[in-house]
Formats: sequence, structure tokens, C-alpha cells
Amino acid sequence: MGRSRSTRPTGEAAKMRRGFSWLGALGVLLVLAGLVGLVYTGFATLTSMILFGWLLLIGGVVGLLHAVQARGSNFFWLGVVVAALNIAAGVVVIRRPEAAAEALAMFAALLFLTGGLFRLVGALVVRGPQFGWTLVQGAFDLLLGILVLSTWPSSRYVIGVLFSLVLLFDGLGLIATGFGGRHIVGMVSERLADEAEARRAPDAEPVKPVQPE
Repeated sequence: MGRSRSTRPTGEAAKMRRGFSWLGALGVLLVLAGLVGLVYTGFATLTSMILFGWLLLIGGVVGLLHAVQARGSNFFWLGVVVAALNIAAGVVVIRRPEAAAEALAMFAALLFLTGGLFRLVGALVVRGPQFGWTLVQGAFDLLLGILVLSTWPSSRYVIGVLFSLVLLFDGLGLIATGFGGRHIVGMVSERLADEAEARRAPDAEPVKPVQPE
């Protein structure tokens, strides 16, 4: 009874350590994929667009099934239209990933331009406590939008660069979480083992009976 109670935390700690180890291994794979994507930006761009297309297609099919199940509601036709648009967009992206990457790069450039202009105008008009930082952010967004727009359509590879950077930073985060989790589990296990030893210490040395002379 006492043995099973003492070994149970150790088994749970081992499971948690294995879980964090797998998390760190997944982070290493993501970091490697991000580095490969930064080297081969064209391949990363096509891969990210194909994945994006499949996500749209699967999401459209799932949304269509949900719309059919809720065909008696007021939002039936809205769900059908949204699902049909997702399916159509997914098919187009899968069949023409390069054209989709060019369109997405153009959309990203316009977002950077409009966001940078709004930040600059807002910073100049409001002049709040974060004036300098907002001004720098707006100028950076505006410069990035101009850069992507001026190199279009070859700037479609920026999608692959962004996708690779996301993989890289997510992988680094998973590695840090895995190693940190293993370290914390080890510290907690050692603390529990020390407390268990301290509780068993008084029972380890029984009092010897006094022998009569």
C-alpha cells in the first residue's frame, strides 16, 4: 500500500517528462522546417499555399455539413454561401498556388500600406505618450508595403518567408516549453522525494527497549 503510494508520483512525473520531451522534439522539427523554408522560399511558399487551400476546402466541407444539419434555421443559406465560397477558394488555391501567392502578397502589401498610413496619421494627430513608437511602427509598415508592392509579383515568396518564420519561432517556443517543463517536473519530483524521506525519517530508527541490568 505504502509502496504504491510512493511510486505513483514518480510514474506521473516520468509521464510528464516524456510529454515535455515530445514537445521539445516537435519544436526541433518545426525549427528545422522553418530553416529549410527560409533557404528554399519558393518551396515554402507553394507548401504554405497548398496547406492553406486544403484548410479552406476542409473548412468549407465541414461548414456545408453543419449548414445542412441546421437547414431549418434562419442562417441556413448564409452558411451554405460561406461554405461554397470556402470550397471554391480552396480548389482555386490548390490548383493555382503560385497565382494565389501573388494575390495574397498583393493583399498583404495593401494591408501594410493602409496600416502604416493609419498609424502615421494617428500618431501625428493624437501625439499620445506612445508617439515615437507608433510613428516608427507606421513608417516600418509603410516601408514594408512599398517594398512588397514594388517587387511584385516576385514578392510572392514573402508568403513562404513569413510561413517559415512562424514555424521557426513556434518551434523555439516549443523547445523552451519542453526543456522548461522537464526542469520544473524534475525540481518538483526532487522536492516531493525529499519531503517523503523527511516524513519517513522518524520511523526509520525505532526506539530500542531498555534492557534490565
